[in-house]
Amino acid sequence: MGGEIGKLRWRCRRGMRELDVLLTRYVDEEYRTAAPEQQEAFRRLLDIQDPIMHAYFLGRETPPDTELASLIARIAAGVRNAR
Repeated sequence: MGGEIGKLRWRCRRGMRELDVLLTRYVDEEYRTAAPEQQEAFRRLLDIQDPIMHAYFLGRETPPDTELASLIARIAAGVRNAR
């Protein structure tokens, strides 16, 4: 699993620092214990282009499926709770 986490952390490096922080925090704090469908949704999230992903997190666009929407809400809520 360590190899997979390292690859995911690398894929979390984005063109926007805000996304880097959100995604890396999720990998470090929740990915290992997430349900398999949430892990799969996270891997799909990493395939999305930065501007679209950023719009999802800001609520400017709606993710294409409920699993992605749920994951994005969970990641965003974790950031709000960390403040």
